[in-house]
Amino acid sequence: MEAVGGEGRPEVQGAAASPGSSGRGQSSVKPVWALLEEATQMKTEGNAFYREKNIRSAIGRYHRALLILRGLDSDVMSSVKGFGPEIPALTPEQQALMRSTQVDCYNNLAACLLQKKNADYARVHEYSLRVLQWQPGNVKALYRAGVATLEMGDAQTAKQYLTKACREQPNDTNVRKHLQKAEEKLNRELQKEKAMYRDMFSSGLTSSSAEGVTQTDS
Repeated sequence: MEAVGGEGRPEVQGAAASPGSSGRGQSSVKPVWALLEEATQMKTEGNAFYREKNIRSAIGRYHRALLILRGLDSDVMSSVKGFGPEIPALTPEQQALMRSTQVDCYNNLAACLLQKKNADYARVHEYSLRVLQWQPGNVKALYRAGVATLEMGDAQTAKQYLTKACREQPNDTNVRKHLQKAEEKLNRELQKEKAMYRDMFSSGLTSSSAEGVTQTDS
């Protein structure tokens, strides 16, 4: 993990309460950089658990990192402004570190969920969309959003995500494989729809012909 802080680190511009550290009538306040370091450490531990295939522990670490960062994110906390501690103003460097850590954690959470036997594709899609709000061209998020929407039955939207991912990484075999699956599913749906309309048209012609015969005989 890259060291966050150390010599030459900019001065702390604000402080925030550490999640779960508040007591009755008082709260433990940590500097912004300390919270960023803590969140980064949680992410690093989550990565280690993921490599060990300890998915449950990895998910727990990523969630803890995001919880820490939640109190620093003005986009998240603006809806509760005035009901809690004042959100510290982050320097551009702090803001960039917070956002990159959030992106990594949401991407890694989506990866963890896809590893589970009964994957929660709706949650994978949700986490991937959060990343895409901040980084519309993030290939990992585009790919996982495509996989999730394909598994949820929306091949058209899946194709859009996967096509964008393929433009960014045309040689990625997983992206190309799932894009092909989406295109094949769309083609099957199109053929099924054409067959349905053919049957409806054929049924209509048969009905009209039968009515004509009946009228002639009478």
